[in-house]
Amino acid sequence: QVQLVESGGGLVQAGGSLSLSCAASGRTNSLYAMGWFRQAPGKEREFIAGISQVDRKIYYSDSVDGRAAISRGAADDTVYLQMNNLKPEDTAVYYCVAGRSISKVPETYAYWGQGTQVTVSS
Repeated sequence: QVQLVESGGGLVQAGGSLSLSCAASGRTNSLYAMGWFRQAPGKEREFIAGISQVDRKIYYSDSVDGRAAISRGAADDTVYLQMNNLKPEDTAVYYCVAGRSISKVPETYAYWGQGTQVTVSS
């Protein structure tokens, strides 16, 4: 089993930045892919960014491309998300995810964090 714990988030003004962190514990040697999803009220979960373990391939959704940066710690058990130029539509619960492959499909990921709220005020 793997446990994911997010930190960061909170209330941010439009145009501001945020940093999210996610620490994995447990059987982390199976975590080929780590990344972030978000879910706004009344909407489906949305893939934000993902990063692979070995070759550090990175993928971003169109909605955050150019405003987000995902990275992984050297020990491969931590993933970070930096977002800039935040917009009110970025308001959502942000989830850290981990699994064996990178995908935009939520069901691909076996492990999810508890989520952290990000609210962007206009």
